Amino acid sequence: MANLNRNFGVLVICQVITLFGSSILRFALSLYILDLTGSAKIFGLILAISTIPTIFLAPIGGAIADRTNRRNLLVILDVISSFIVGGLAIFLFTSESSIIVMIGIVMTLLMIVSAFYQPTVQASIPVLVKQDKLLEANGIVSGVSSITNFAGPVLGGLLYSIAGIEMIVIITCISFFLSAVIELFIKIPFEKREQPYGAVKTTLLDIKDGVSYIVKENPFISKVILIAASLNLFITPLFLVGIPYIIKITLGMSDSLFGLTQGGISLSMIFAAVAIGFISKKLKVNNLYLWFVASGILFIPMAITVYPEFVNSSGEITLQFLVFSFSSMLIMFAITIINIFIITLLQQQTPNLLLGKVMAILTAVSTCSVPVGQVLFGTLIDKFEDNVYTLVFAVAVITVLLALVTKKLFSTVEQVDINQKVSVSE
Repeated sequence: MANLNRNFGVLVICQVITLFGSSILRFALSLYILDLTGSAKIFGLILAISTIPTIFLAPIGGAIADRTNRRNLLVILDVISSFIVGGLAIFLFTSESSIIVMIGIVMTLLMIVSAFYQPTVQASIPVLVKQDKLLEANGIVSGVSSITNFAGPVLGGLLYSIAGIEMIVIITCISFFLSAVIELFIKIPFEKREQPYGAVKTTLLDIKDGVSYIVKENPFISKVILIAASLNLFITPLFLVGIPYIIKITLGMSDSLFGLTQGGISLSMIFAAVAIGFISKKLKVNNLYLWFVASGILFIPMAITVYPEFVNSSGEITLQFLVFSFSSMLIMFAITIINIFIITLLQQQTPNLLLGKVMAILTAVSTCSVPVGQVLFGTLIDKFEDNVYTLVFAVAVITVLLALVTKKLFSTVEQVDINQKVSVSE
C-alpha cells in the first residue's frame, strides 16, 4: 500500500468498511430468515431476485460513473445505502408484519446501489495509481473482497448470536455512513464533459458507445469479457453448487469439514491477491492460458477422489477429502490470478472516459453467466448424482479447452508484460 498512494489507500479503507458491513448484514439476514421461516430456500430466492437489477442496471451505472465526479458518486451511493439499511432498522423496531417482504426490498435496493457502486470503484483505480502498480492495486482490492467474504460470515454469525439482527442492522447503517464521510477525503481526477442531450438520452448513447467500443473499436476487450463469462459459466458453478454437494452428500463429510474446505478456498483467494504483486513480472497475455491448463489438470485428482469405487470402499475417505479440498484451493488460487489479470487488462485497454461503462458491461455479463451456470450444474448433478465424478472430469476438459481458446484469442497480441500497454495486431 505504501508503494501506491494516499488516495488509493483511503479508497481501500472505504472498501473494507463497506464490504464488511454488506457481508455481515447479508449473512445475518440469512440466519434471521432461517429462524423466522425454517427455510433457506426463501433466502436463496430473495438473493436470486435481488441480483437481477445488477444485470440490467450495471451498464447504466457505468455510464453515470463516466459522466459524474466519481468521488461524489461514491459518497452519494454510500449515503443512500445507509438510509436504506436505516429504514430496515426502523421497520424492525416498529413492525412485526411483512418483515420477509421488507428484507427482500432492502436487499434488492442494496443490489441496485451496488450496480452503480462497483463500476465506479473499478473505474477509479486506474486514475489513482500508476500503470506499473495497477495489477498490485487490483490484487489489493480483490484481497479485501476475499477477506470480507471469508471473515464477514464469521463476524456476522458471532454478532447475530450475541447482539441480534437489530444491532447488526444499526452497525451496518453506521458503517455505510462512515464510509461516505471518509470518501470525502479522496481526490479522484475528474474532467467535466459536455452533455448535449437530456440525462436519459445521454446515458443510453453512452452505453451504446461503450458497447460499440468493445465490439468494433477494441475487439481485444470483447475477447477478455468472453473469457471472464466462460469462467463464470463453466467453472464458478462447480465451486458454488458442486463442491458443497460433493463434500456433504457424495463424500458424506460433516458440516465442520465442509466449513474447513470453504475457509481454505477463501484463504487461497486471499493468498492469490497477495501473491500477484510478486509474480506480476511473469504474468503475460500470451501465457495466460497456462493458468487454465494448470487448473484443468488439478480437476483430474478431484474427479478421481469422488469415483464411486473409492467413495464406496470400506476404507477411510479422509485422504480423498484432503486431496479434493487441496486441489480446489489450488484451482481457486489460479482462477483468482486470472480474474485479477483480466480486470487489469480491461482497465489498461480502456480510455478513462469509457472505463465505467466497460467495467459495468463486464459485471453485467459475468452476473448473467453465474445463475445460468448454477442452474445447469444443479440440473446435471441431479442426473449424475451417482457418477458426479464425470461432471468434475467434464469441467477439467472444458477448462483445458478454455486454455486453447484463450491461446487462440490472444494469438494476435504482441505481448510485453502486464505492467505495459498491450498492443494488438489486426
